[in-house]
Amino acid sequence: MEKQEIRTFGRRHGKKLSARKQWLMDNMLGRLAPTAECKTNAILEIGFGAGEHLRALALANPDAVVIGAEPFANGVAALLGAITDGQNNLMPEYKNIRIWPDDVRDFLRTTDSKFSQIWILHPDPWPKARHEKRRLLQAEFLQMLARRLAPDGEIIIGTDHWGYFEWIKERATQAGLFFETPDLEIINTRYQAKNMAQTEMPKYIIIRNK
Repeated sequence: MEKQEIRTFGRRHGKKLSARKQWLMDNMLGRLAPTAECKTNAILEIGFGAGEHLRALALANPDAVVIGAEPFANGVAALLGAITDGQNNLMPEYKNIRIWPDDVRDFLRTTDSKFSQIWILHPDPWPKARHEKRRLLQAEFLQMLARRLAPDGEIIIGTDHWGYFEWIKERATQAGLFFETPDLEIINTRYQAKNMAQTEMPKYIIIRNK
């Protein structure tokens, strides 16, 4: 019997969606699935929340396909609401966005895309010791991401949980990956604004192909 993979995220659904957002989930989401066009010049954000940073990436990189992976349905619906107009049409400035509304590991196993950037901002730190196995950024997963990088690609990880920051560095070392910990300007997201860890500022790790 195949061993079931440990789930690394929490709930999939929150409060009931509005009629408009439910319509978008039913009618728009499928049109934005990643396709073969995403093989080159692609950017991936894992766990995009409500999509604020993903939208900024799309605007800043109009010639790239920007893929967001998020298993939380309410976050996906929030993004769909933000990238469509009053007539529920996709706004032209967001035409390069694609959405994977599920576990990113399943997407990575089925794609041959190579990413110039992979963003992971404020992943769930699962701070209790008994939940450590649920942390997404295990050494094996970091290696999976590194295999999907373009030759000059990079993985950008940000967290305000400093214990998790040190833990991620340890896992990157175990995975044999080259990384740096630069002082970056704070990348603002609604989760960063909440600052659940109550630290002064987030810390960042950048993993690059050597």
